[in-house]
Formats: sequence, structure tokens, C-alpha cells
Amino acid sequence: MTTERDKNMEQNFDKERFKEALSTKLASYFGVTPEEAEEAQIYKSLVLVVRDILVKKRAKFHEARKKRGGKRVYYMCMEFLIGRSLKNNLCNLGIEPIVRETLSELGFSLSAVYKKEPDPGLGNGGLGRLAACFMDSLTTLSYPATGHTICYEYGLFKQKIIDGVQVELPDDWMNDGSVWLEPRADKSCLVRFGGRVLESWENGRCKIHHVDYEEVQAIPYDLMITGAESEAVNILRLWRAHSVRTFNMSAFTQGQYVKAIEENISAETISKVLYPSDHHTEGKMLRLSQQYFLCSAALQNIIAEYLAGHGTLADFKEKIAIHLNDTHPALCIPELMRILLDMYSYSWEDAWDVCTHVFSYTNHTIMPEALEVWNEDLFKLKLPRIHQIIVEINRRYTQELWSLYPGDWDRISRMAILCGGQIRMANLSVVGSYKVNGVSKLHSELLTKTVFHDYYKKDPQQFTNVTNGIAHRRWLIYANPMLAALLDETIGPDYRKQPEKLSEFAKFANDNAVLEQLSLIKKANKERFARYVKEKTGLLLNIDSIFDVQTKRLHEYKRQLLNALQIIEAYTKLKENPTLNMLPQTYLFAAKAAPGYHMAKEIIKLIYFIASDIEKQPALREKIRVVFMEDYNVSLAEILIPAADLSEQISLAGKEASGTGNMKFMINGAVTIGTLDGANIEISEAVGPDNIYIFGLNTDEVDELWRRGYVAADCYNKSERLRRAIDALGSGFDGHTFSELFAYLLSGHGIADPYMCLADFDSYCLAHDRALTDYQNKNKWNKMALHNIANAGIFSSDRSIEEYAQKIWSLSKV
Repeated sequence: MTTERDKNMEQNFDKERFKEALSTKLASYFGVTPEEAEEAQIYKSLVLVVRDILVKKRAKFHEARKKRGGKRVYYMCMEFLIGRSLKNNLCNLGIEPIVRETLSELGFSLSAVYKKEPDPGLGNGGLGRLAACFMDSLTTLSYPATGHTICYEYGLFKQKIIDGVQVELPDDWMNDGSVWLEPRADKSCLVRFGGRVLESWENGRCKIHHVDYEEVQAIPYDLMITGAESEAVNILRLWRAHSVRTFNMSAFTQGQYVKAIEENISAETISKVLYPSDHHTEGKMLRLSQQYFLCSAALQNIIAEYLAGHGTLADFKEKIAIHLNDTHPALCIPELMRILLDMYSYSWEDAWDVCTHVFSYTNHTIMPEALEVWNEDLFKLKLPRIHQIIVEINRRYTQELWSLYPGDWDRISRMAILCGGQIRMANLSVVGSYKVNGVSKLHSELLTKTVFHDYYKKDPQQFTNVTNGIAHRRWLIYANPMLAALLDETIGPDYRKQPEKLSEFAKFANDNAVLEQLSLIKKANKERFARYVKEKTGLLLNIDSIFDVQTKRLHEYKRQLLNALQIIEAYTKLKENPTLNMLPQTYLFAAKAAPGYHMAKEIIKLIYFIASDIEKQPALREKIRVVFMEDYNVSLAEILIPAADLSEQISLAGKEASGTGNMKFMINGAVTIGTLDGANIEISEAVGPDNIYIFGLNTDEVDELWRRGYVAADCYNKSERLRRAIDALGSGFDGHTFSELFAYLLSGHGIADPYMCLADFDSYCLAHDRALTDYQNKNKWNKMALHNIANAGIFSSDRSIEEYAQKIWSLSKV
């Protein structure tokens, strides 16, 4: 449905104007006419046309923001998984119909042009996708915001599965993706590493002299972010590392070619790859360098821009909010202290007062291995001045704690930033922030009961909850246009800007015509995805089967292994009785494992060989099929999620902070099968117990089982279904046995089955059985899908951002 704003936009941007603008770009940049142009040239020229529109809108929004004054928020995150920008921008601007029609007249398909854009390699999973959704909502709601991250030249990695083994290839996304980026060399700055810190006293003040350091130039590249039906344009600023050294011509002329270039390569490595493997010292040093590089560049930039607009830092803490998304940007806190102390001669007390009024922090996990800790010696070597500041922050804070809890060494050591030769970044984030939030009701509750319990007891008002959300325009309206059209027809288009109005769709739960339409839309989306799979893999999927989908990072706690065990049990049973009456099932996986994560790669290998074993038995694969989609990214998600029938959200209770994939599947009419973990709990509350499949232990039961002493073998001995699945690991699939996974589940190296796959297995299988039975009742299943869609509005990132703006940032709209 075309909105009023779309009509207005179309009047100002008609086909002739667009054709003229496109022709100008083609001629200027490629020396061709539209008739002579190739698809790739059309794509890049179209991006340049869109950029021109955004530059004008950004200038107007910037002027409006300056006149209004007020507060700005800076969102700091190591990753922004933004996905392709072209379609999102055309839809947000309301000009996609004109562009599509005009390109068609010129002999080009806009859908084909979209495919020319690579997915930017700027993120890994839920953390980065959340940050991208938040920038979308901040802009749509006209809040002034800037995101800061690193411009990773090769991103995370491109995933290739070869004989079951994940192979990591460089993701050279910038060849065609950099056309969106606007270099801002005028805003570059220098970041220092290593060296020594000297102190001298001048006029009664301690002066800091940093010497013998290495400098890296940080150059920003701006990516403009649009909002839907909004005049706002915000900026995602990506920082790229450049060497400050000039090319060593002398060495080069003497034949020392490697030496001539290696000096520059060292600095530029900082912005090469997202999350380099850190199981060795060099990797740890690189990660630390990346985090400080981002924090220092961003903070220098924020202060420089503030001074340019205000001339003084007097009101800085009233006008600026800096949000730390997870612990990776925690170094912003000591870096702001360094700038205020060393460059602007603030007293310690005044500088700390600014910090504790400016920073807020979102924690995304309670898992100990994800709460970053740095070796103090390594840290001091790389960041000597920042180390000094952290030591002083810790000294003053522990002194305060000693006055509050005299003699309570255990509590003070738990709350200290520095302890036992380690620097705890989560503790630093809490101590330096005025507000800390979790990302679901359960997660926020667990934070205050476990990892941050001592801080919560000290100051309960510091802690709050903001449940995560998704950009429902991208994940419903743009990714699933047929469903969006049905919603427009039944409840009107207001839900596009007011997602809570999706609730009005519930009144059609008994409308057979609407339910049938929902079924046809799901079938069409499955057909679309099946065509994609055929093109990519050659496999022909059965669209009449239930599409059971698990997409997320490959991690033990997310329990892709539990999913695989359930598949093994069903497949083994089918092999024993090939005539078994079974609803056809298609299991779809998509996930990347961290390069150094051995167990995650073993699970990928298991799924791969289950799939290859099934493929060799044509009669059985009509009833059960497993497909692992390699190189999962936003674009793949946009076509897979609308096709899903059943959404696997099966992490061990208490391990998943929130999840946002569960929300994306829900809003597209998939039914969740999951544990009472993360936002699953709130989804269950929203849709009711009849529209979700909940199984397994809850967090209290998990804790109790650990206290009693969990013995995985007891589960194995009690369950025939489980024994069938586990024993099959020993015999293997397609010639490959999985004795390591067998041992991991039953004996382990320390704790067997650490994420309790076996404890939840029988309950999980029974939930699957119920889902398969319900799926065969099409009317019932369509009603369940409808209720999921109707109750998904609360999980929009628009709601999340409004809560952040009001509860945490005190932010006003322009």
C-alpha cells in the first residue's frame, strides 16, 4: 500500500528526474549511457543517486538539530550488522516503486540490481544486528544519534563448508560495498599505542608526557542511515586504521621490498578483520588494539565536534550520552578520563563526574567467558596511560567500598576492576556508568542476582531492563511484502510506524479467508526460498514439508547439538522402519563458528554428515531432510525467515540474554519451539501457552540440578529415544564417526554435557511431536501463526528505543 508520504515523495521524485540523475551518474563515473550500462554500473550509479538525496536530508536534519539543541546519543559497538543498504533506503524514502518501474523501462530488474550489493562484513550475530536495528529506529523516530564502529576491510569471514569442515575465507565486501561510504579525512585523528608515561609537576599540577609511542591514524568513513517516513538521517561512523609513516623509499630502492611495506601493514591490521582469533598472544594484542582504537578515535571525534558547536565543554555531560553496547567499548571510560585530564586539565573529581553522567552500559551475557578480562601485564605494555588511569579508578573505588564494607575482602575483590593481575571490563563498565541494563526481563533479573549482584545491592537504581527489539519494517514489511500487503488490507498501514497496532490483526483469528491467505503467503515464501536453495546448492526442497529452522551463531549454549540429536533419533527410527508414517520435515541450519572454536566446528561437521547421509537415501529424504546453508548473513536471513514454519530457540535456560532471531521469526508467522530463556519468556507471555512450544528445564531447575550434581549418563540410561540418538554418534553418518561428541556428552573432559542437552532431550522431542501433530491441522497452525504476528508489535526496536530514550538517555526528538 502506498502511504501519503510515499505519494508526496513520488511527486518530488518522478521518473524523469530519476532517469536524469541516473544518466548523469553513469556518464560522470563510467562514461556510458543507460542503454550501454552493465548491471554493476547501474547499481553503483543508483547508490550515488540515493546518496545525493541523503546528503540533502542529512544537512536539513543537522540544521534542525542545531537549532533545537538538546542531547545527542552516541552508540558504541564493535559491530553493526547492517545488511544491504539499497533496498532499505529506497523503501524508507518511499521511492522504490519509481526506481523499479524506471529501471524496468531501461531493461533492468531492480531485484537483480539489489543482488549486486554485498553484505557489509561489519558484524557477526545478534549484537551487531541489534545495533543496526537500533540505528534504524533512532532515525525513524527522529532522535539525533551517531553510531561508532570499525570499518573492517575483510569483515568476519566468508564461510565455506568443504567435506564438513568450515573454511574461513576473506570477505572482501568493500569492492562493491564502499560506494555507500563517505570518507571524512577532515575528521581524522591519531591514536597512540605502547611507549612510556613520564610525569612532571608544573605550577602545582601533575603533567603527563607520553613518549616513545607508536601512532596510528584513524580516518572515519560515514554511512548514512535513513528512517521510514522520517526526515531524519543519522550517521554510522566507521573508523579505518592507516599508518602515519611515509613509504620507505630508501629501503625499497635497495631491494628491501618487504621491509618497505611491512611498517605500514602493522598499523593497518587493526581494521582488517572483525574478532580476530585470540587463542594466542598476538590475537589478544590485536583485539585490545582494536577496542582502544575505536574508543579513542570516537571519543576524540565526539569532543572535537562538541567543541566546534559549543566552544566549551562546560555542558558536555548534559548534552551528550554515550552508550556502551556490551563490554568491548568499555575503554571509552578511561579514554574520556585521559582526554579530560591530560588535554583539558580537568581535576580527577571533575573528570570522573563527567564520565559517570555520560556513560550507560548494556550487558548482553552473564556467561563468564564472554565477560572480557585482560592480562594486566599485556594491557600495561599496550596502553600504559590507560592502565595508569584504570589503576587509579580502581584504587578510589575500592577505597569507597572499604568504607562501605570494612573487612569484607571477598565482596571488595569481586567488585574491583583490578584483581589478581587481571582487568575486568564488565566491572569497569558498571563502575563508570550511571545506568546498566539487561536485554530481557529474565536476563536483567539474572544480572542483579548473579554477576552484578554486589553492585545492585550497593545501588539498585543503577539497574534497569530494556528488552531487545527488531526493526519490524526491515524484517516484516520489506522482507515479507506479501504479508505486509495482507496487513495493510486488514488493519491498515499504521502499524508501519506504530507496531503496537499489529495487535488489531488478532481479530481475524477466526476469519477463514484471512487464515487461508496466510497459508498461501507462507507457501509462496517457501517457494521463493526453495528457488534460492536450488540456485545455490542444487537441492530441490519439498515445500509441503514443515520448514524447521535454526539460525544463529554456532555455540554450545545455543544447542544446535540438541537439535541434531533430535534429528538423529527421528532419522534412526525411520531407517529402522522406512514405511513409518511421518510428516515430511525439512531441517534448515545456518550458522558460523568462530575460527578457533573446535567444538562448534565439530557440530557443523555432524550436521553436514547427517545431511549427506540422508541425501544418499532418496526414499528417506522424502520424509526427512537436513540442509546447512553456508555463509549466513542478513540477506540470507531476509529470504529464509519468512519461509520458516517452526523457529528453534532452544538455548539452555539462563544462557541466552534475549535473542532477536526469535522475534524476527515470530513476526513472520513462525511458531517458536524453545526453552524459558531470554526473550522466549516474554514471547510466551505475549502469545499465550497455546501458540508456542515450551519445553525443558527453567533457570531455577537448571541451577538446582547443578547443585545436586548433574550426571548426563543418568539421562542416557533412562531414555530409549536418547540412547538411540547417542549410540548413532558412535556408528556415525556417511562414513564418519563422532566419538568426540559421544564422549563430550557422556564423559567429557571435566563436566559431561555442560549445556544439558541430554537433560532436556525427552522434553524437546515431545514438544516436537506436538508441533508436528498441530502442523497437520492447517487451520490450527494458521491461527497460531496469526497470533504470533499479532502479538509481535511489542518486540519492535521502536519500542526498545523509546524506552532507552526515556529511561536511560533522557533524549528528545528533533
